[in-house]
This record gives sequence, C-alpha cells and structure tokens, in this order.
Amino acid sequence: MNRPGSIQPPDDLGDARAATDMAWAVQRADRQALGGSGGSARAPAIGALSRRRFLVGAAAAGAGLSLGVLNPRTAAASASATADEVNAWVVIKPDDSVVIRIARSEMGQGTLTGLAQMVAEELDCDWSKVDWEYPSPRQNLLRDRVWRSFATGGSRGIRGSHQYVREGGAAARLMLVEAAAGRWQVSAAECSAANSIITHKPSGRTLTYGAVANDAAKLAPPLEVKLKDPKDWKLIGQPVKRLDTADKLNGKQVFGADIQLPGMLNAAVSACPVFGGARKRFDAAKVAAMPGVKGVVPLDNNAVAVVADTWWRAQKALKALPIEWDFGDGGSLSQADIIARLDEGLTAETPLIGNQSGDARAALESAETLVEATYSYPYLNHATMEPMNATARWTEDFCEVWCPTQNGEAAHAGAAEAAGLPLEQVEVHKVHLGGGFGRRGAPDYVRQAVLIAKQFPGTPVKLLWSREEDMMQGFFHPITKARVRGGLDADGKLEALHLRVSGQSILAGLMPNRLADGVDFATFQGLLPEGDQRISYRVENLLVDHAMRNTHIRPGFWRGVNVNQNAVYMECFLDELAHAAGTDALAFREPLMRSNPRGWAVLQAVAERSGWASRQEDGRHLGLAVFHAFGSDVAACAEVTVEADDALRIKRIVAATDPGFCVNPQQTEAQVEGSFVYGLSALLYGECTVRDGQIEQRNFDTFPSLQISQMPEVETLVMPSGGFWGGVGEPTIAVAAPAVLNAIFAATGKRCREVPLKRSGLKFA
Repeated sequence: MNRPGSIQPPDDLGDARAATDMAWAVQRADRQALGGSGGSARAPAIGALSRRRFLVGAAAAGAGLSLGVLNPRTAAASASATADEVNAWVVIKPDDSVVIRIARSEMGQGTLTGLAQMVAEELDCDWSKVDWEYPSPRQNLLRDRVWRSFATGGSRGIRGSHQYVREGGAAARLMLVEAAAGRWQVSAAECSAANSIITHKPSGRTLTYGAVANDAAKLAPPLEVKLKDPKDWKLIGQPVKRLDTADKLNGKQVFGADIQLPGMLNAAVSACPVFGGARKRFDAAKVAAMPGVKGVVPLDNNAVAVVADTWWRAQKALKALPIEWDFGDGGSLSQADIIARLDEGLTAETPLIGNQSGDARAALESAETLVEATYSYPYLNHATMEPMNATARWTEDFCEVWCPTQNGEAAHAGAAEAAGLPLEQVEVHKVHLGGGFGRRGAPDYVRQAVLIAKQFPGTPVKLLWSREEDMMQGFFHPITKARVRGGLDADGKLEALHLRVSGQSILAGLMPNRLADGVDFATFQGLLPEGDQRISYRVENLLVDHAMRNTHIRPGFWRGVNVNQNAVYMECFLDELAHAAGTDALAFREPLMRSNPRGWAVLQAVAERSGWASRQEDGRHLGLAVFHAFGSDVAACAEVTVEADDALRIKRIVAATDPGFCVNPQQTEAQVEGSFVYGLSALLYGECTVRDGQIEQRNFDTFPSLQISQMPEVETLVMPSGGFWGGVGEPTIAVAAPAVLNAIFAATGKRCREVPLKRSGLKFA
C-alpha cells in the first residue's frame, strides 16, 4: 500500500542539480515520448572550479558582454564583485543610490519588488533611492551559489528565500556600520543605521551609506546576523510602489521579444505537431532562394528552424518549407480515446493513495445517505502573451543567451548542454517575462536557440516562436476526471468520503525520479494529510487516491498546478453534500474545520463580507469555497446571476487570504485579482482538445480569455496571521472556479460538473 508523504511539488528547483534535472527532463519529454529517440548526450559538469578555469571563464564572459549591454540592470550583474558591492545582494554607489540584486524572475507578480522590500528592510536604506538588477546563474555558480535559487514558481519566490535575502540585507547594514565606526575610531555598538544614514549616537556625527560603501566592501561579512522582529518592520507589510512599473510605462523595460543586437539574425521554428513524433525529411532547397533566408537548421529529430534577416521572412519561408513528419503512435489518438482511458481509471482497482484515514469504503457501504458525482477538468495551455523566445550567440569558447525564464539555472544548464560547453563558459542574461504561469520553467526554447546559433558562429540569433507553435508545443495542465462519493449519517453529518482522481501525472511525465514509490504526491495538492498542500477538512473515514493515466500529451506546471481541479472536485462536492443533508453550506463545513482555525477564519470572513446570512432575503445567489495550498489558507464567495436566456454574469467575488506574513498588501491584492482572471478564463473557456494526436487550439480565437466586461468586481481581504510564509500568486486561483460553480447551482438548481462552462450551455454576459 502506498503511504502519503510530505513530498512537495517541485515548484522550487533550488539547486544546480535540480536545475539540470529539469533541463534534461524536458529533453526526455521531447525525445522519448512514445518511444521517440534523439541520441544520447552528456549533461554539463557542475563541480568545483580551479582558479585557472575561473579566470578563463571570467575573461571569456568579459569579451562576450561587450555585445550584451542592453540594460544596465542586467549587464552590471553579469560581472563579478564590483567596487560598489557591499555584498552579493547590495550595491551602494557614492550618491547613496542602492541597487538590490534579485535572483528570482519577475513575470508580473511583483516578486522583484517584494524581495527588494525585504532586503531594504534589513538594510535600513532609503527606499526612494532603491533600484534593482538581475545577477546571472553563471556568476551564481562561480560564486558558490551565493544567490541560491533562481527558480520562480509554486508561489515560492518570496516564501522560499525570505530568510537568506533578509540576512543579506542585515549583513550589509552591519558591514556599513562597522565601516563607519572604523572611520570614526569608535565602537560599532555606539552606532545606529536608518534611512541610509549611520549615526554615532554619543556625538551625533553622521555618514551616509554611499560614503562608506567601499570601506564596507573590504570587511569580512558577519558570521551571524539578527533579523528584525516583525513588529519593528517599516517596509515589509507596506504597499510601496513597484520598482518596475515606470520602465514598463515608458518603454524602457526589455522583454525577450525586444532583444536587438548588432548583426542579429532571426529564426522561426516548427516541431512535430504530435508529441513523440519525429521529422522524416524536409527540402531546404525549396526555400533557400527566398528573400532574406540564411539557412535551414534541423533540430534533434523532431524540429526544423529557418533563419533569415527578419523574423517575418523566416516565418514565411518556414511555412513554405516542405516537411514530412512521422507522427508515431500518438498520431492515432484523439480526445475520445483519452476520455475513455480516464473513465476506466475512475473504477480501477489498484490506485495510488495520497491520503487515507479510517475505512472509507466500509463506511460508505453503511452510510444512511450516499451521494456520488463525477467531475472533469481539461488540458490547458499557459498561453503567455509573449510567446517563447531566446536569443543566443555561440562561439567555440563562449556562449551567451538572453531569455525570459522562470528558472535561470535550468536555462543555464540547458544552454550549456546545447552549446557543448562547460557551465562556466555559458552566460544567461535574464530579462523580464511577458507571462510565465509555469511554462517558462522549462528551457526547451533556450536549447533550440543555442542549437540554431551554433550554425552561425559569432552571430547572435533570436528565436521567436509563432503563436501557433507556442500553443501546440506547450507543457499542458493535465487532464483529469474525478469520481467523488460521500456518506452522510442519519443526522446529515459527513462520515465518509472517497475522492478518486483519474488522469495524468506531471512528475511521471517530466521528472519520474521525483515519484515516491510510483506516487506523484503533487497530484494531491490541497488534499494531503499535512504540509503546505494539506486538506482543509477532517473526515473520520477518508480516502483520496489516484489512478495514473498518462497520455502522449506533454504535462506541465500550469499556474496553481493541481489545486485548480482538486478545489473544484472537493469544494463543489462539499456543496452537493450540504444540499443533500439539507444544511447551509457554511454550517455544513464548520464541524469539519474545527481543527483548521485559519481556514475557518478566511471562510467566515468572505461569508460575512458577502452577506451570506441575508442572501435569501436579498435574492442573491452566492457560492463558497475554501482551500489550503502553497502554505496559505484562502477562501472565496462568488455572487452570480443567470438570466432566463441562460446568460451568466459573475457580479462579485470576495476573496480572503492568510499567507502568514504579507510583504506588500497592494501586490497581494493584485495577485488575487490576476489569479481570478486566469482561473475564470479557464472556467468559462479554457480547454485544449486532441485530434489525430495534435492539440487543436492554435490561437486565441479558439482559446480565448476573459474579457474586461466579464471581469467581476473583486474585493480582497488580506488577513496575515503571522508566524509563517505562505504563497500568494497561486493559492487563490483555486477557489474562484468552485465558488462560481456553487453560486450557479444556487441560481439555477443545476450542477455544472464539467469544465469549461462553455460546454454547459450557459452564455457569458
């Protein structure tokens, strides 16, 4: 029997080995799906560097950087320690301006500003003089991973690094104080620091941070630092303005698709539209004479790229290029085949167990009332506004890449493998992401760009995927179905629950080495017995299991990952149980949440703010949902109307979140609202289907998003209870959909158990 464990989904690939695993996992997914092959290769070595190799690598980096000065926020960080550097996290210039280095990626969620707030809090600097820059994963490697993880996913950007980034700020402050004390020849204990000024308390003398930064940089860093008590925080917890907003508004912010380098060529790519398929042949001569075309490049065994002087010419030639594909076994599969496989799993006899207590099967057999329902959740594409792209310049001695990535170390490892160079001879310049949502944690597009650039040594080549390529070659939110059975006693109390999930495993598809005795515990997010993804309820007889039914479609970490469907399955079924028991949905949950006071607090808060108690008198149709995911407790109450012509309007959603500590309330509110746009788009429209082995949806005409006029009013209640660090960007996405589905039942008396709602016959006002 499989036993539940404390394994967390690999949201934070926090070390170089894991980053390399991620890069190789993507290549395995490309090359080995349904038996496909692409030869063998060796991963780049990650080990101790000799002094000579360090100097050679640094010299090569200096030569390469002459081409890459696009944005001072990335160029400066690509060098090693500078004269202005107090420590790896803090650079202070003579004019007292402070540059804080941010290792995590910024893709709109505000992680950059939040991390800077934490460093600045402990540094006690003048926030009005704070700027930022990205360090590089290469320098992280050469400097013994001083910045630690470059991965940004799973709502771990802040909660996974809050301790050591604050320590970095605190250490820099102590070094500045010590430098000032040395200048005055006094004890550091007699000095204090605040707002970028160091004061000698007995004499009242002052020095600015900029005046002593160079002296501080020469000091040995303190071995131990004491962090501030949360009650003394001045910046953490404040809704300060984001550091990257101005550059986005004035056009200075560089995204991957904006990269322009001297002499740059452009590439468009087409991979086999069926995962696991292969390239049979192509005829480069047919496009060789087309305007601007510089070459046709085969990639592994399953893709072809055309390189030209402009991207439009490259894409035009690619469309004209005759390519013959071998679709393999996957080419015979369609949506009905996949659904049939999931249906079979709903009643399979050998499931993988994620959470179990008591004897749910026996208790269901003897229950006074048995309630059963089947739900489904589809494949989903990340559909980032900026398609996948990367720019690479390769020589025999050094390779540079400019790319938007959620995992700089995975991009570094993937680029090094493709370049055929050691990691210390490869530089990855991170830029802002035009959307990530989990998709840009994989380095497949980075690897492609390097392989193409190798055919044009010394010349930078920018690879930009078309929207159609981006839609077909994604890492898709896994398709699942669920059969849920609940047993009520004579008093209408829940005494047994069995939730069976049938569907794909992300880890089995990408990182099988992270399975635990064959179990993918990430599948059970929000349903586990303990930890960051624990279930919100205590049920005496409980069984949550998984019939793993993988397909040839490549799975991936889609924003919120498995909490999206698990919250629908659990929270909608709890609503069905309450209705069967003749009990108010809020009251029905209360005895099940007595051991979960934080979860009950956020649920009560949204119910009270929404006017749950008076909804029937007011004629309003409301639905509730609560969930625990990524370490946070979240809840939502949705209000909807459904007109006589089946026109659905989502009027309002009140959301509450308890992330423990909240770094920036304004950003937290924005994250909740943004997650609802993403989650409600999936609820109403989001669906990817398979025909002849291929994803059918190729653009936004068939994979639409929520329109501005359809966005409900959102009121966010930020309720930090302190004592822990939970996620913000992903937990709340889970509760919007089930809250709306439960509200639709309140309005119509009909259950919608299949996502997306466009299949239900409802119209969207």
